[in-house]
Amino acid sequence: MSAVTETPGTPQAGPSLGRTGKAMDPELVSWKAGIGLGLLALLALLLFGFASSEKTAGFRISESTDGAASAVATVTFFVAVVASLALSALVYNRKRAGQATPRWFWPLAAALLLLAVVGLLGMAKVDVISVPSGIFGWTAALLLCLLALYAIWLTTQKQRTPAWLGGTFAVVFVLGFMVWIVGGGRDDLPSISLSGLLGGAVTLAVPLVFGSLSGVLSERVGVVNIAIEGQLLFGAFSAAVVGTITGNPFVGLIAAAFAGALVSLVLALVSIKYLVNQIIVGVVLNVLVSGLTSFLFSTVLTANPERFNKPPRLGPIAIPFLSDIPVIGPILFRQSIVGYLMYLAVIVVYVGLYHTKWGLRVRAVGEHPQAADTVGINVNRTRFWNVLLGGAVAGIGGSFFTLVAVDSFSKDMSGGRGYIALAALIFGRWNPIGAFLAALLFGFADNLQQIISIIGSPVPGQFMAMLPYVLTIIAVAGLVGRSRPPAASGEPYVKG
Repeated sequence: MSAVTETPGTPQAGPSLGRTGKAMDPELVSWKAGIGLGLLALLALLLFGFASSEKTAGFRISESTDGAASAVATVTFFVAVVASLALSALVYNRKRAGQATPRWFWPLAAALLLLAVVGLLGMAKVDVISVPSGIFGWTAALLLCLLALYAIWLTTQKQRTPAWLGGTFAVVFVLGFMVWIVGGGRDDLPSISLSGLLGGAVTLAVPLVFGSLSGVLSERVGVVNIAIEGQLLFGAFSAAVVGTITGNPFVGLIAAAFAGALVSLVLALVSIKYLVNQIIVGVVLNVLVSGLTSFLFSTVLTANPERFNKPPRLGPIAIPFLSDIPVIGPILFRQSIVGYLMYLAVIVVYVGLYHTKWGLRVRAVGEHPQAADTVGINVNRTRFWNVLLGGAVAGIGGSFFTLVAVDSFSKDMSGGRGYIALAALIFGRWNPIGAFLAALLFGFADNLQQIISIIGSPVPGQFMAMLPYVLTIIAVAGLVGRSRPPAASGEPYVKG
């Protein structure tokens, strides 16, 4: 369903120009975004408005109110302000020179604004933010309806829905949803800790991020990696066993990477060299790894856990000053080695894929292997090494289970997170940054599911467990934009 610019009896003068000045085919102005936002706005009206509570929702900011924390908050605020001024001056000079505003400006500006607000709250020593759930819910619902109506109006005017509208809609919806959830708690003044909520979300998202990055590396060269679950599980098993035997968690971490790469080696050999269906191979590997690790756990690890299943832990490492920033400091800068490797992996994979010669070749192989072959790129070799690299990344993610989360291996302890990582990959549109944000969303929903049971909210925990998958279906259906995998994903290549 789309809006068409051509009218009967009028000759077509060519493609129209969008607000950015770029040529735009009118047939591609779809109603999907307007319909999707409209449905979500109606849902918000029902939940945040008609089903809202009259209680006040509380969000605890920080547990620390000492002088050092206040000083850190002050420095944070002024650094954010100075950086914002410098960023504005940079963009102003670029506009005077006739250059377009860079794509990274708005995300960076939003991050600096958040940092300034956090610093200001710390300076004011605000402990709890209290929000009337009924008033806020109705306000958020009406604002979402206005945004949805604006998106529909833009479609009737043959214009695309701008990115800022979708981003604003998402932020308002999440805020309204949080107030609705907390306001429905059993206490007279229900409240949750923002640091605990967001920190738990980041922690639960660590293996999902590594798994989704593994999928990005594989699918960007045209190989569907269903075996993420097996790579995570075998990485967890190897980290536990090797870490226990050597008494060194870092050796266990390296062993986890090799274990994930080993699973990927089988996937690459069977699917790339012998052209077996990639999805079938991935499912078989998941079942094989699950059975193998369960058998070894029952026969070897259980028989002598002190020797094979008591790995040392990788504890959190606090980065001085940064870890004391209110709210976000303990979340982002008080992580284990695996958590910091997660940040590094996202940056390296993104820069490698989109800003290096290697990344250009990888994407060419995934989009058009025949064309890549004609310019001298060895398609199958590129696919082979990328799948191995993806397996190593997933293996590191698996080590999180036994070296960080708990101190021993148990049967099928990955708990299907490989499949959740696959959903995050799709929801993130096969982009490292998108997959990272989608994994954080899944971790947020998982942690919120547990918090709901603690505060006694009437919202069923199963609803939160279901929500990320519903959003993934919405993304794949294209209701909030296009979601297209690499063109050659899942297609074997035979040099002809």
